[in-house]
This record gives sequence, C-alpha cells and structure tokens, in this order.
Amino acid sequence: MMKILTATALSLFALTAPAFAENPVLVGELNGERLLMDAQKMTLYTFDKDEKGVSNCYEGCIENWPALTAESEADLPKGYSLITRKDGVKQVAYKDQPLYLWVKDMKPGDMTGDGVKGVWHTARP
Repeated sequence: MMKILTATALSLFALTAPAFAENPVLVGELNGERLLMDAQKMTLYTFDKDEKGVSNCYEGCIENWPALTAESEADLPKGYSLITRKDGVKQVAYKDQPLYLWVKDMKPGDMTGDGVKGVWHTARP
C-alpha cells in the first residue's frame, strides 16, 4: 500500500512540477537564425504598431495574434518584462516590445507570421 501511495504522489508531482518551473520564453535557432519561442517552441512575433511597453493589438487583431502571457515577472528571464494590456491581461515583452503568437503557425518551427501585412516580424534576441 505504501508503494502505491508513494508512486501516486510522485506521479502527481511529475505532472504538476513543469507548470511551476517552465520558462515561458526560450531562445531557439531555426535555419541558422536565432529567434524567440514560447515554452512549446512556437515562434513569437512583434507588431510594428505597438509602442514601447504598450500593446496596440486588440479588436480584430488579438484573435489572430494571441498575446504571450505569464503570471509573474519572476517566471521571466533577464531582459523580459510584463506589461498590463488595457484589457487587464499581463503580456510578456522583450526589451519592452510585446510578444505574440500567430494562430496559423501549426507546429514548432513554423514562422508563417513573419512579414504579414508588413507589420509582423519574428521576434529575435
């Protein structure tokens, strides 16, 4: 009985631990280029219409370009911060530039949002 309880407790810890320890932002390399990715290795993007520390992606935009979010700045590496959007969401920023995902990127390594409408760009360190 004790072995079953111990195994169950360890299994639960293994399932929950990554949620607390996982870094929401990573630096990766694709085709020899360094770029920013989320914890699932999906490409992150910046928006030319944003201002320093301010997101301007809302109605008609945020549905296609979801904000990268985090609960606290303690989860973020050096150089990253959280901005508070006007909708109250805490969005991750790199060097005060808000970061986004692109709904048409289907798998890690996709970069289909780079250059969209001339204002969306792959986020780079």
